[in-house]
Amino acid sequence: MTEQPKFQRRKRRGAVTPAERPVAVESNRPDPSVAELKALLEEKEALLQRKAELEAERLRDAEQVAQRAEDARKAKAEEAKKAAAAAPKTPLVLASAPPRTPAARPVHDHEAIWQSIDRFPLDAQRLADRNVITALRRDPAHTRFDILRTRMLQALAENGWKRVAITSPTKDCGKTFTAANLAISLSRQENCRTVLLDLDMRSPSLHKIFGVSDTGAIGDMLRGKIAPEHHLQGFAQNSMSAGSHVAIGFNGIVEPYAAELLQDPSTKEALHEIETQFEPDVMLFDLPPALLNDDVIAMRPHVDALLIVAAGGMTKANDIKETERRLGDNIPLLGVVLNKAEQTETGDYSY
Repeated sequence: MTEQPKFQRRKRRGAVTPAERPVAVESNRPDPSVAELKALLEEKEALLQRKAELEAERLRDAEQVAQRAEDARKAKAEEAKKAAAAAPKTPLVLASAPPRTPAARPVHDHEAIWQSIDRFPLDAQRLADRNVITALRRDPAHTRFDILRTRMLQALAENGWKRVAITSPTKDCGKTFTAANLAISLSRQENCRTVLLDLDMRSPSLHKIFGVSDTGAIGDMLRGKIAPEHHLQGFAQNSMSAGSHVAIGFNGIVEPYAAELLQDPSTKEALHEIETQFEPDVMLFDLPPALLNDDVIAMRPHVDALLIVAAGGMTKANDIKETERRLGDNIPLLGVVLNKAEQTETGDYSY
């Protein structure tokens, strides 16, 4: 066997057979076409172009805002320059600051309030028939009410009081009769403003004495549903010299929860409003009998002084003492009016 050269052997050993050659692996991903690549490039180019347009628009807006601010600053500076040029060269120096003038307070016309209330006619004979003896002044006993009026006004003025509660221990003692006579007597007192309220809301009767049918409900006024100047009524011009500065709060509606209403804060506010609007010198409260219910006790915080009406031959001394005890020691007693006491000198009533 012929020996082959060494280089041929090395060549043969390094040769690769067809079976040993690497085989190319075919990919399943399709090659992108030229049209698709072109579309992607165009879309990218459009996005870049839109971005550039938005940025340019933002820059324009910022420049406009800056320009407007600059224009405003220049205009303000120009106005300040003109104001400085118009100002006097030498400033005015005051030796002292001018005194401050307080703002004028609105003036409340009390007289206009009195003139604005509704008025009702007075029938002197009707009042006389209902024992309002101060109307015609034919009964000599009317002088007792004038004395009571004067003494009461003096006591109120000396102590700074205004509000007087008129009550009785039991019913049928004549407390409403006393309140009506006092109101007419007070109306003849010059420069005296009087407010009389029918607060016997369980059995209102003051309107019957004066013959008033359009009474309204005093409970609505106490609750703040109606202003006092729209509820209170005064005397119309009359022939018996009853003055125009008496305002009466009538009541034609029975109030079943009178004590609760008198204790309600709205009652306090309503009474304060009456004092503010009318500036009365005297406020008379015709209250129910003290021993029948708790209305008088409920009214106690709103009262400055007390007037008790007793019936001669009917009211007992213990009833008067019990009335004083229920009202407490902090309410001064102006006096006890003795009603229905027969006297030959002054008529049927003694005070």
